[in-house]
Amino acid sequence: MNSGRFAGALGQAAAGSWALLGCPYDGTVSFRPGARFGPEAIRAASWGIESYSWDQDRDLEQLGFTDLGDLELPLGAAERALEQIREVARGAWQSGARVFGLGGEHLVTLPLVEAALERQPDLAVLQLDAHADLREEYLGQRLSHACVMRRVVELIGAERLVQVGIRSGTEEERAFVMQHGTLCAPDAAGLRALRQRIGARPVYLTLDLDVLDPAFLPGTGTPEAGGWSAAELLRLLAELGDLRVVGADVVELAPQLDPSGCSAVAAAKLVREMLLRF
Repeated sequence: MNSGRFAGALGQAAAGSWALLGCPYDGTVSFRPGARFGPEAIRAASWGIESYSWDQDRDLEQLGFTDLGDLELPLGAAERALEQIREVARGAWQSGARVFGLGGEHLVTLPLVEAALERQPDLAVLQLDAHADLREEYLGQRLSHACVMRRVVELIGAERLVQVGIRSGTEEERAFVMQHGTLCAPDAAGLRALRQRIGARPVYLTLDLDVLDPAFLPGTGTPEAGGWSAAELLRLLAELGDLRVVGADVVELAPQLDPSGCSAVAAAKLVREMLLRF
């Protein structure tokens, strides 16, 4: 067993294929810390599941993706940590890869989107999440996991943000969502609206694991009751398989909060399915 890389990863990726990048940062977490240990736990769990996807009839060993490992990030310096993520992601994009981030807290999505925008200026962002993450600031800080989508909107405009699964936020965040129509339901009508909003644009897909109900994934820093089952999330990802996803991340696994290890296993399976699906 080799837990230093995700199962099935090669030394070098083919042009246009995925490059995993671990972003072990949780310096702005507001409730339960530990997401910095997420990338390592996801990789370790990947060796306990099949590289073959039963649902997709595809195998990671035939995919040709690579794992760039974890960045060494300064946990007390958010701006410097984000700069490092952006620099490495930019280099991966320039080499022809598509970057798939492993978080870490949700703030790491910001530099990954920034790097993707340099190559894909018409990028749309699809957020699967329990929380809106649209605060202007949190405890006086504009760089926070609670503000990450507001910073993303400043880059791409609200018309290119699509949110699914949101069930928590402030009154001001709800007003923003209603004003700009960013929220789509995970049903047939909502998915039609999602596709109409995205159009033919390339998509960055960010998956905050707390979109799942805590019964299915307790190992996350800000659990929110009333979420999806793992099966429901997998079905939604299958429904979205026709999107042109050019960048992605899975964030907010805090593995030490689930001693059973099942949260890390679920996260690893989701990463596998996304690598193969998109």
